[in-house]
Amino acid sequence: MSGFHKMLIALLFEIGLKLIFYARKALSRSALAEVHEACAFSLGERRAPRRLMCASRNAPRFFYGAFGLHFYLQDGNEATKLSYSPDNGLASKGVQGAVMPSHYLFQRSAIIQLEFSLPLRLLFVIFLEGQLVLCSVSKKGLKQAESIKAEKLLGSGDAACASVCSEQQILAVGTRRGVVELYDLVDSASLIRSVSLYDWGYSMEDTGAVSCIAWTPDNSAFAVGWKLRGLTVWSVSGCRLMSTIRQIGLSSVSSPVVKTNQDCKYEPMMGGTSLMHWDEYGYRLYAVEERSSERIIAFSFGKCCLNRGVSGTTYTRQVIYGEDRLLIVQSEDTDELKILHLHLPVSYLSQNWPVMHVAASKDGMYLAVAGLHGLILYDIRLKKWRVFGDITQEQKIQCTGLSWLGNIVVVCNYIDSSNTYELLFYPRYHLDQSSLLCRKPLLANPMVMDVYQDYLLVTYRPFDVHIFHVKLSGELTPSSSPDLQLSTVRELSIMTAKSHPAAMRFIPDQLSREHVSKNQISTPSDLLGKEPVRCLILRANGELSLLDLDDGRERELTDSVELFWVTCGQSEEKTNLIEEVSWLDYGHRGMQVWYPSLGVDPFKQEDFLQLDPELEFDREVYPLGLLPNAGVVVGVSQRMSFSACTEFPCFEPTPQAQTILHCLLRHLLQRDKREEALLLAQLSAQKPHFSHCLEWLLFTVFEAEISRQSANKNQVFVPKHGTNSSLLEKTCDLIKNFPEYFDVVVSVARKTDGRHWADLFSAAGRSTELFEECFQQRWYRTAACYILVIAKLEGPAVSQYCALRLLQAALDESLYELAGELVRFLLRSGREYEPSATDSDKLSPRFLSYFLFPSSYRRQSFDLKSPSFKEQNAHVASVKNILESHASYLMSGKELSKLVAFVKGTQFDLVEYLQRERYGSARLENFASGLELIGQKLQMGTLQSRLDAEFLLAHMCSVKFKEWIVVLATLLRRSEVLFDLFQHDMRLWKAYSVTLESHPAFAEYQDLLEALQEKLSSMASLEEK
Repeated sequence: MSGFHKMLIALLFEIGLKLIFYARKALSRSALAEVHEACAFSLGERRAPRRLMCASRNAPRFFYGAFGLHFYLQDGNEATKLSYSPDNGLASKGVQGAVMPSHYLFQRSAIIQLEFSLPLRLLFVIFLEGQLVLCSVSKKGLKQAESIKAEKLLGSGDAACASVCSEQQILAVGTRRGVVELYDLVDSASLIRSVSLYDWGYSMEDTGAVSCIAWTPDNSAFAVGWKLRGLTVWSVSGCRLMSTIRQIGLSSVSSPVVKTNQDCKYEPMMGGTSLMHWDEYGYRLYAVEERSSERIIAFSFGKCCLNRGVSGTTYTRQVIYGEDRLLIVQSEDTDELKILHLHLPVSYLSQNWPVMHVAASKDGMYLAVAGLHGLILYDIRLKKWRVFGDITQEQKIQCTGLSWLGNIVVVCNYIDSSNTYELLFYPRYHLDQSSLLCRKPLLANPMVMDVYQDYLLVTYRPFDVHIFHVKLSGELTPSSSPDLQLSTVRELSIMTAKSHPAAMRFIPDQLSREHVSKNQISTPSDLLGKEPVRCLILRANGELSLLDLDDGRERELTDSVELFWVTCGQSEEKTNLIEEVSWLDYGHRGMQVWYPSLGVDPFKQEDFLQLDPELEFDREVYPLGLLPNAGVVVGVSQRMSFSACTEFPCFEPTPQAQTILHCLLRHLLQRDKREEALLLAQLSAQKPHFSHCLEWLLFTVFEAEISRQSANKNQVFVPKHGTNSSLLEKTCDLIKNFPEYFDVVVSVARKTDGRHWADLFSAAGRSTELFEECFQQRWYRTAACYILVIAKLEGPAVSQYCALRLLQAALDESLYELAGELVRFLLRSGREYEPSATDSDKLSPRFLSYFLFPSSYRRQSFDLKSPSFKEQNAHVASVKNILESHASYLMSGKELSKLVAFVKGTQFDLVEYLQRERYGSARLENFASGLELIGQKLQMGTLQSRLDAEFLLAHMCSVKFKEWIVVLATLLRRSEVLFDLFQHDMRLWKAYSVTLESHPAFAEYQDLLEALQEKLSSMASLEEK
């Protein structure tokens, strides 16, 4: 047995069976098995654990006896009979005469794990064969065996381990199939969902069975270890937060997997996971690898500001905090989100490690951070920390929660000496007892707190809500003496059997927004000073409900919610893009957007329950918060980076953005709020990914229209006109106000079936008109995308005519790649668009795919002299004439770099052209002028120019164009080419050497002349011999 395991057993001796019968934290299966081995004792045996009792010396221990779990199960998985054996496993006489029906099953097996939840009074027993039994425990506890009652058999009989989350009343069961099943202990232990690595391409053969599960101390996530390979951390909703199993790529669906027989040199837990344990604060996960007990691997984690409990929100500033630092998402100066690592001052952290609470001010420019004691503030603009000057005052504060009330920091402080709680109000400019604005004693330990404008919500157990109005007298400046007073404006005591609240947020009144004129959008300043009368409640079990603070009535909205953000009334800036949203929530269904209803009371109408199905987050991206002025939700995912100097990879949190603008615009258009939608879109026009948002909006609306038609095939799509326009027409009318309209429409067309294009363009406009507008605006690449649509809707003749016009324009602008795509389209269109070719597959937008042909098409050279080409029709002849005319224009002007790009882009037959134009446009007047002119045009100092010259030289050699060969070989200093040419034509050599020597401008080629002279002389000497 390894040294580590012996040490573990020694520690377990001290706590003995009390862990089995009393422990709040469960032993893992492997740890429990080691206790049994050391003590020669198991729950199924009759021997007393004398060795274990002897290990107890410092405190009295009481052994209450062993008992056997002998229970009978019905076919319906309900345990109906349970016999106990307080006398070392002997059956109780009280049940010996019980008559058992023949269909009852007798269950007796070795126990491999016990999991006990004291708050829930539930005991979970896992047997060797994989059965998992839920047992209830009476208030008497575990002192008496008869207080335990088997209630239900859970799962499918392949349980390997289990761990209970008492806070949210969820049981996580690891199976031999490598899957973790989550059960709701509130709802009759029903299955909620399963999580596994199957969707990431890993099966049970790769990972093996689940070996251990460990919940974080705050029950917000759980770690899963597998027997054969890997460790993963999941959120309750099923988001994969971290995984040691290497994944290549960015998408969870498209990323290829890395199997065990590949190079996994730098993968932690490669041999599987045997033990896991979180530290006290949830910042580190300690793990022991299977068959490698010589070391413990520690993984460091950061926590998201979940906006739960007493700590406030981080509405505009997304922050992850670790034990000694803050990770701040930055998005001000760039479209790309980045993470800044901000280390806390060593002077503070050395006394108050670790970080316990973080809250951002409403404008996101100030951060309040609290450790075990004290409080510090950070100014993001000035990049400065503010701390207590008196360390004695700092140590008196034990912060249990933080919030911001404007420019005031609200601290929920625990007073150890009196075991009471209080609220402390400090101005952000000074942390000192002399600047304390107010000290408010609290009745008890608050469960949740929230702040909105001048109102403060405090909730105590079991469910007592107190709302205070905060009044500040005087200016909040260092030179003045402001006074802050709290007055109670509302108290509610709510009786309910539901789970206790985990978070509560005020909901500002949105009534006035429905009554403003259509030329304006109201701002939260219109509601300033008005007391909120509603709040959202997120309970510990994930239930989201709306509480009316006037009468205490609660309306359940949805369940399985992990996070939520109240968006209405949170920003006074005119550029706030999500003011039309009431709130957003996140759970296993993904992100959900909630909108106010059209009724007089926006919270009591049925249509208030509107969810947006189009907002999805990748299951590897965990949402952190909102950027209201950008209309995006910011999330974070794990990425791995590898280094040769370290054994293990670095796990890097990477921020990602998900726009919700298209959801908001569609919502406004559905309610016929066209002007509001236009204003919202105009505010967003300069935001990143605006064009993508418009495209996604039109695509989702068009897809919905297609689905509607498919549902009723007998209904023919007829565009509506007038005031009763269809949503598709409203969407097109909105996007027409922006220059992105033409790109958006054709991009959506490319993403949909060509059979539905007529429906799209009946609302968006005729394809030829859209093409013509793009052509006149010189948006040639966008215009090219319409060619295929025109061919489908208007016929091949019209599309060929448009393509020929566009080809000439593209050549004039030197857009040779685009010209090449147009050439290939024109040369193929005669075959692709025969009158009989009406199959939708032939006319699919995948045919050209944005006019980017496969590489095989690009390499294909269209021989203008081939038999098929000689059968020239009008448009093919036009293509040839246009290409030859442009080639002559470039050759006459000696625009050789453009000529090379032209030939490569269009696959123009340069050899045939040179043979025909040897004495025409390709002719050089004389060597000297040609060398000087071409040297100036090609600029041989760059690599690309030299490559172009090599390309031309190869073609000139193929047609034996001596004038060009001499010039290009000289510029490239290709002495072997020149030598091969001159050795057969000494007159040409003499003319060449005389020309170079007689022109001072060609002095740079003197070394080339000498080398050639030496080679030619050596050749002549050999011939004379």
